[in-house]
Amino acid sequence: MTEQKDQQLAFLKAILRASAIPVVAVLLAAIIGAVILWGSGASPLEAYAALLKGAFGSPQALQRTLEKATPLVFSGLAVAFAFKAGLFNIGAQGQLLLGAIMAAYVGFSFTGLPAYLHVPLALLVGAVAGALYGAIPGALKAYTGAHEVITTIMLNYVAINLTDYLADGPWKDTSVGNVVARTPAIQDTARIPALGPVPLGFVLAVIMAALAWWVLWKTTLGYEIRTVGLNPNAARYAGIKVARMVILTMVLSGFLAGMGGAVESLGIVGRYQPGFNVALGFDGITIALLGKTHPFGVIPAAILVGAMRAGSSQMQFSANVAAEIIDVILAVILFFVTADMIVRKLIRMRQTEEEKVVLSSGWGQQ
Repeated sequence: MTEQKDQQLAFLKAILRASAIPVVAVLLAAIIGAVILWGSGASPLEAYAALLKGAFGSPQALQRTLEKATPLVFSGLAVAFAFKAGLFNIGAQGQLLLGAIMAAYVGFSFTGLPAYLHVPLALLVGAVAGALYGAIPGALKAYTGAHEVITTIMLNYVAINLTDYLADGPWKDTSVGNVVARTPAIQDTARIPALGPVPLGFVLAVIMAALAWWVLWKTTLGYEIRTVGLNPNAARYAGIKVARMVILTMVLSGFLAGMGGAVESLGIVGRYQPGFNVALGFDGITIALLGKTHPFGVIPAAILVGAMRAGSSQMQFSANVAAEIIDVILAVILFFVTADMIVRKLIRMRQTEEEKVVLSSGWGQQ
């Protein structure tokens, strides 16, 4: 019994230690945000109260928050998963966009399928599209040494322009009165429903977070991925095929991002429309860092950002606050999370070796 209690106490201490930096970063950002609000002539208390009401004040508000958080969980998972192999997947945005438009295509073009086949098929096609797109920078990294930051940035632009072309070209909604670039609405059999205020897409996101955790910490594959992230040379010396792990990690990362885009099209927007997915992949970087690159840490981080996005309109109208204040607060949160030495000095916490995040294995390394 004593040993079991010691293990439980150690587990609780580990959770508190892991959450200390993000929690303090959010609090510091809230304080700075309050100063900015006060300087702009708004009441910080009134603004934050409106923000909470808009995010959690009703079942509809809660559903809107979870809808905003759902693709953020997927994009955060995609970035966090790549981090474990020492890879900085900035291409989650492009992978998400391709997943979104491919899922939408299956959703509106495949007719006559029952929902129990249509929804999984559309999700799978979207996720595979993201995985294949993630394989490109992975292969370039593994076989040519091309840095994934550069290649994924360039591939983001390719994905943006390709999806814009498809939504305003061969896959454009040609219904009477439509003048904007978008695909036709998906079939009812392809829609992801909600259980009350909880979207099923969010439930799927939580399941995928648990699956990502299981893969990373309970399988040989996950051990090899994390070993490559910690030290590629040591991993190679131990017999791990580093190039294969790099490609596979980017494939799995792209799979998660693509599924996030698919859920956005099938469960929230109901079609693909450029502009509805702006920055979701880039927000995944914030989510991953705020969640300390842990799959379970991504979930509360995504809910926080989703709540801020969902409640910003209420704050804007009720407290007469510019919506851009939310972006400022998010930027400050990201600053404190990434420059965590500032927070550590404030709360007098030393960094352990396990808490260090390796963003990349470096230029030209495989």
